[in-house]
Amino acid sequence: MEIVKLDSQKAIKALRLGMVLVCPTDTVYGLICDAANKKAVEKIYKIKKRPKNKLLPIFVKDIKMAKEFVEINPKQEKFLKKVWPGAVTVVIEKNKSAFRMPNHKFVLNLVKHAGPLAETSANISGQPATTKIKEVLKYFKGRKYGPDLIIDAGDLKPAKPSQVVDFTGSKPKVLRK
Repeated sequence: MEIVKLDSQKAIKALRLGMVLVCPTDTVYGLICDAANKKAVEKIYKIKKRPKNKLLPIFVKDIKMAKEFVEINPKQEKFLKKVWPGAVTVVIEKNKSAFRMPNHKFVLNLVKHAGPLAETSANISGQPATTKIKEVLKYFKGRKYGPDLIIDAGDLKPAKPSQVVDFTGSKPKVLRK
C-alpha cells in the first residue's frame, strides 16, 4: 500500500494497471478502479466487504460518457445538466450501475485519461464514509485486502456522500439525501 500526494500521472498509470486507489473526491475519500477491469472491481468488493448485490457507481466525465452505458431520456438529461458536475449519483436503469460526474478536477482528469471509474466510499461496509485521511488509513491498515495506492490530499472539507436519485420508476425517487 503506497501513499502519495496528488499525482495524476502515477494515479492514471496505476488505474491502467488494474490497481485500486483511495482517492479524494468532491464529497468523501473514495475507492476507485477502472470500471472495465473485472478483477479490479472484484478487489473493491473484497477491500470494502461490500455485498455483491450492491452495484458500484461509476464516475463519468460527462453525460455523453454515461450514455455509453445507459439510455438517458431528455427529461433525465435536463436534470443531469442542472446537477452535474456535483454530488448527485443517478440510477437510470434497473440492475445497471449508478453514475456520477464529480465536481473535482483531479478525479475528472483521471476519468478523462483512464476512462470510467468504478467508485465507492473508502471505508468498510457499515462504517461511516470519511473526509479524514487518518481515518481512511486506519480502515485499511493491517487488513488482508487493501488498496494498492492511496492518494493523500490531506483532510477534505467536511461533506456527506453524494445524494442518490433513482430514475428507474415512473417518478424520480431520492434514495439517499
